Amino acid sequence: MKITLLVIGKTVNGYLKTGEDDYLKRLKFYGDVDYMVVNSIKNAKSMSEAQQKEEEGKLFLTKIMSSDFCVLLDEKGKMYTSEEFSGFLNSKAVSGLKNLVFVIGGPYGFSDAIYRRADLKLSLSSMTFSHQMVRMIFLEQLYRAFTILRNEPYHHK
Repeated sequence: MKITLLVIGKTVNGYLKTGEDDYLKRLKFYGDVDYMVVNSIKNAKSMSEAQQKEEEGKLFLTKIMSSDFCVLLDEKGKMYTSEEFSGFLNSKAVSGLKNLVFVIGGPYGFSDAIYRRADLKLSLSSMTFSHQMVRMIFLEQLYRAFTILRNEPYHHK
């Protein structure tokens, strides 16, 4: 199963980019993980929040295939423990799913069109994090999930 992480715009903070790169390097040993940056929308500052979400949604939808299982990282989504998340990944892998897509939106969240397309909403916490911080946090959780599935010593109970 291929895992794709779709994000809007490049990570601007160097320390976050360093963390992302570290976890992406580690994830290479566990399977096919693709980190796909969708270019930021042009003239975003002249748009309302709703317009920005709509335009970002259109960009995301061009990258998500109808056969993909689409998971939005959303503060109102389902919460898993790290062990439960690893179980979720395993269940998708053994189901024969070809592509599992995780989407991290911009600072204002997602358009209604993206919410309609989503197969699942996933929350990392009840707290709010910047969309750029979520990238690194999610990559760490993805790495942690793979180490749990392989009974490696990274995760401690």
